[in-house]
Amino acid sequence: MAKKTFAVIGLGRFGTSVVEELTKGGFEVLALDRNSERVDKMAKTASHVAVVDTSDESALKDIGIQSIDHVIVAIGKDIEDSILTTLILKELGIKKITVKVQNEYHEKVVRRLGADEVIQPERVTGRRLAHKIVTNNILEFYDLNEHYSFIVIESSSKLVGYTVVNLDLRAKYDINIVAIKRGDDVIIPSPDEVFTEQDQLLLVGKNTDLEKFSAWCEK
Repeated sequence: MAKKTFAVIGLGRFGTSVVEELTKGGFEVLALDRNSERVDKMAKTASHVAVVDTSDESALKDIGIQSIDHVIVAIGKDIEDSILTTLILKELGIKKITVKVQNEYHEKVVRRLGADEVIQPERVTGRRLAHKIVTNNILEFYDLNEHYSFIVIESSSKLVGYTVVNLDLRAKYDINIVAIKRGDDVIIPSPDEVFTEQDQLLLVGKNTDLEKFSAWCEK
C-alpha cells in the first residue's frame, strides 16, 4: 500500500515542526511558503519545497497540489490568506485538509468551506499533529517524552473478537493496554477481556512500537 503524501503550507514554527515529524516518519512531504528564506531552510528536510503564493489557484495547480493526499494549512497570522487557500484547496478536490486556526471566527469560516480538521496552535504541537494524521485510527496522541507516548486508538476489525491475552501486545509490540473505553464506560482489562467493534484502546509505549501497531491495524 502506497504511503500517504502530505503538503504543509506555511513554514513558521508550527508548520516546520509538522514537516520535520512527517519526514522522520518516512513520508513524502511538499513544503510551501511565499517566503523564500523559510523555504530554503526546509530544502534539506522536506522531500520537495517551493516558493509559492497559495492564494493563487494557478500556482497551486502548477506544482501539482491535486496529487497530494493531505494538505495542512499552517499559515501564520494572515487569516484572509489561510481562508482563501482553504477555499482553493477544496475547489481543487484535495482529499483531506487540516487548517491551523487563530480564533473562533477563523475556525467557523474554514469549517464552512469544508476543512476536515482544525487545529489551534495553543492546543496541539506540530509533533503531536504529525503523529495523529499519519494514521486514520489514532484518535488522540500525547507525548510523554521524546521517545514514549500515550495514544487512544480506535478498534479495527483485526481486533474484534480477540481477547487481551490472545492479542498479546506486550510480547508482540512491547506496548501496554492501559484501559479500554467502551461507550461511557472505562474498563481496566483483564486477560480475558474481548475486544468489540466500538472500543477505544488507551495504549502506552515507545513511539516506534506504537506506530508499528497502528500500521498493522490499518492494513
